[in-house]
Amino acid sequence: MASQVVIALGANLGDVELMLDQAVRQIGNRIGSTVLRSGRYVTKAWGVEDQPDYLNQVVAVSTTLTARQVLDACMAIEEEMGRIRMEGEKWGSRVIDLDILFYEDCRIDEPDLKIPHPYLHHRNFVLYPLHEILPDFIHPGLNKSIRELLTACSDSLEVKKI
Repeated sequence: MASQVVIALGANLGDVELMLDQAVRQIGNRIGSTVLRSGRYVTKAWGVEDQPDYLNQVVAVSTTLTARQVLDACMAIEEEMGRIRMEGEKWGSRVIDLDILFYEDCRIDEPDLKIPHPYLHHRNFVLYPLHEILPDFIHPGLNKSIRELLTACSDSLEVKKI
């Protein structure tokens, strides 16, 4: 039986449009078929400002993989696309970043796998594209819709759809 997983994509190094295109293709090849795809949004970097702007997007995917298998696939895609994880670097520039936002309405709290993503409701660069495709989805931990989370978000970074 298929499950819906929602994945955020971001990139701010290299040809960011191409990176997101490649990541969406790889998600389709490894994780499952894309059911919904947001537009793309440009934002300033979050956390560390002295870096190029990010291009962000969200996809909802129908998958037969477990949440753990989706995480493993996302990390493999990132590595194959050239992402280098630096020890202790949390918000650095990257050629691609894939984050699992939701897996159905599951709540998972493991050291390396936290679903729903623990910070998504604080970040406009996630909420804007998420709202575009799933405005009425209820966050399983906060019991609020994406629409409500976006309205309540205090993040002041500008998000611009391209």
